[in-house]
Amino acid sequence: MIPIRDDNPKHRTPYVAYGIMGLCILVFVWQLALGRQEFQNLFFSLGLIPAVVTGQAALPEQLALVPPWLTVFTSMFLHGGFFHLAGNLLYLWIFADNVEDVLGHVRFTIFYLLCGVGAAAAQVLPSPDSVIPMVGASGAISGVLAAYLLMFPHARVLVAIPLGFILHMIKLRAVTVLGFWFLLQLLSSLMTPPDTGGVAFRAHLGGFVAGLVLLPLLTGRRRAG
Repeated sequence: MIPIRDDNPKHRTPYVAYGIMGLCILVFVWQLALGRQEFQNLFFSLGLIPAVVTGQAALPEQLALVPPWLTVFTSMFLHGGFFHLAGNLLYLWIFADNVEDVLGHVRFTIFYLLCGVGAAAAQVLPSPDSVIPMVGASGAISGVLAAYLLMFPHARVLVAIPLGFILHMIKLRAVTVLGFWFLLQLLSSLMTPPDTGGVAFRAHLGGFVAGLVLLPLLTGRRRAG
């Protein structure tokens, strides 16, 4: 199920969401320009490595570009490949504008970064000695999806459903689309052995839960649209 767009109008320009998307693109172009070896090294230098963050391991001096705690944030803007980046930008494009519309630019920025912190915690705490780096905006974006679900559960989302070689287009309520997304992350997390690399499903779940908790704190109420 691939979301294409929603029918939820916005009332202000989502400058922060656009800025995040632009920064992710610029960072990815920078990654590509560095060459293959440096591209890989950046995952260790600026990606989130649980064992480094918890102090159970240390990077070689030439790779330790920033303090370990800062990688919680730098890792949000690195991506492992074009499709990794494109998928994250798609979800940001569709869902972030309405969340920023309600929260405002400053609160949305705080919300987004804190959801990223929640995603990082969900990745680090179960495996504090893991040396596998985590990169990508998916965890923070998961919090945005949770906020959208709480505020606009009945908004209509156009999705493409692959049926063999055909994409079937259908409009579904956001609660169906995002509920299916969460269930998929949960099942994938349960079925994926820990510390095997690949998709950081625990971070997705952590960011989503962080979004559910943080939104009422920042708005003071839940809004259904």
